[in-house]
Amino acid sequence: METEEVLEKQEVLLKEQTNEPKENELGTQKIGKLIRKFAIPCILSLVVSALYNIVDQIFIGQGVGTIGNTATNIVFPVSVIAAAFSLMVGDGAAAFLSLSLGRKDTKNASKGIASSITLTVILGVLFLIFGFVFKNPLLQLFGVTEGSYTYSNEYMIWILMGLPFAMFTNMMNSVIRADGSPKYAMVSTLVGCLLNMILDPIAIFVLKWGVTGAAVATVVGQLVSCIVSALYIQKFKTITMKKEDFKLNRKVLTKVCSLGVSSFITQISITLVMIVMNHTLGSYGSVSKYGSDIPIAALGIVMKVNQIITSIVVGIAVGAQPIVGYNYGAQKYDRAKKAYSISVRTAIAVTAFATVIFQLCPQVIINLFGQGDEIYNEFAQRCFKEFLIFTVLQGVQISSSIFLQSIGKPMKSAILSLSRQIIFLMPSLIIMPMIWGIDGVLHAGPTADGLAFVLAITLITIEMKNIKKLEVQKNG
Repeated sequence: METEEVLEKQEVLLKEQTNEPKENELGTQKIGKLIRKFAIPCILSLVVSALYNIVDQIFIGQGVGTIGNTATNIVFPVSVIAAAFSLMVGDGAAAFLSLSLGRKDTKNASKGIASSITLTVILGVLFLIFGFVFKNPLLQLFGVTEGSYTYSNEYMIWILMGLPFAMFTNMMNSVIRADGSPKYAMVSTLVGCLLNMILDPIAIFVLKWGVTGAAVATVVGQLVSCIVSALYIQKFKTITMKKEDFKLNRKVLTKVCSLGVSSFITQISITLVMIVMNHTLGSYGSVSKYGSDIPIAALGIVMKVNQIITSIVVGIAVGAQPIVGYNYGAQKYDRAKKAYSISVRTAIAVTAFATVIFQLCPQVIINLFGQGDEIYNEFAQRCFKEFLIFTVLQGVQISSSIFLQSIGKPMKSAILSLSRQIIFLMPSLIIMPMIWGIDGVLHAGPTADGLAFVLAITLITIEMKNIKKLEVQKNG
């Protein structure tokens, strides 16, 4: 490690002495240091973003009860679908920016970011209109129950109003991190979440607004985060955007969206899984001792707690993304591989720790979301212990998918992103309950995690062999 550091310093000194331009730090700094610089703010940003809905659930669970949590779980797919489109554009634009900078193509990079900003604004407005026009059909699609309809309807009205702000923030944070300002992205998300956490108890317990109060607090936080993110447009470090760059550029946006399709698939697959899961839990739960609403509320909480772990893993991988993308584009394949190695090992450590907590302390987590009766606690504990028993394997699958996205392999990345949620979990959620009833839903989680892990190892092994060939060609 010391030898590597000395060589890096000598290379920089030589360039200074020969008046050569300094290379981007992504191609010269120590990999571990770079990943810490980019990943930590990214992790905090994503975790804070995930906490928006979870904070609502905690306060709603304490102030309204289990039926209120059922409502937020019913509406949650709306936010996930919106995030799917904004992250497709944002993560795709971030990858496009990193690859373009690696090739020293700043002009094309500017067009990609500016066009992506315009597209995100348009998508946000379209989502708002579409959501209000088809609100009731969407609630039915997401598995609303008779008992939860009133709360679900109230919550959804306000959540729809905040979608344009949330989408813009999600997109901008991805490119802000790729531009080398991960702390700014973190702050833009953190300020909104903190405001949401302050306003939630006031709206629910003081003003007595119930689930509507929680939704209003969320929208206010999203608006503030959106404003902070928008201010960065004049602060980009690596590119200078002109007015004409903000016109929609079909060629550039096609490339951007292809690079971000993995993120889109990941989010959409979560939505599809939640729809199937809500309907399955409601159907098989109604003929079990748990009823329809308890399984939807309990497993919804478990999925969102796991989302925090997923956010940490994604944050690590996305933090490594500009490092991987730049060095791959600059043909520094050894640095790209090292960044992946560090990120995946760190992700495994995080998911292993989470697995232990889920197995040993589930009730502590459950109590954060309100006090349920004995039958509710029983099912919620089973969700943590059975559905999430292979959480440790998720780190490899997520890290590998984002790595493939970072090096410009959108199809392989998309297949891997599809694997856990669509290819393996969806069929398991449909088939296994036919055999084991409500227990089949709990068996579906570890089945999907195990199979997705095997696929990830296979695809990464193939890609590493391809990179080895590129190294030979470069040196030969």
